[in-house]
Amino acid sequence: MLLRVMYRDYRYDYVDQRTLGRLIASEDIRKFLRPAEGQWVDIARFPIRGTGGIYTGPERRRSRAS
Repeated sequence: MLLRVMYRDYRYDYVDQRTLGRLIASEDIRKFLRPAEGQWVDIARFPIRGTGGIYTGPERRRSRAS
């Protein structure tokens, strides 16, 4: 599947998912089009899957005591 991207110099292109991940990590693009939502994702403003972060909510993966 090819995804549309906008580079930092405002050029557009289509890239595969592996290339998209590399471009996001290197911050070589401004945004990409998320096909399922039909919306552009600005990588400087919106959270991107896999970028990590600190979760401060309750632990939900712990097994319950029987």
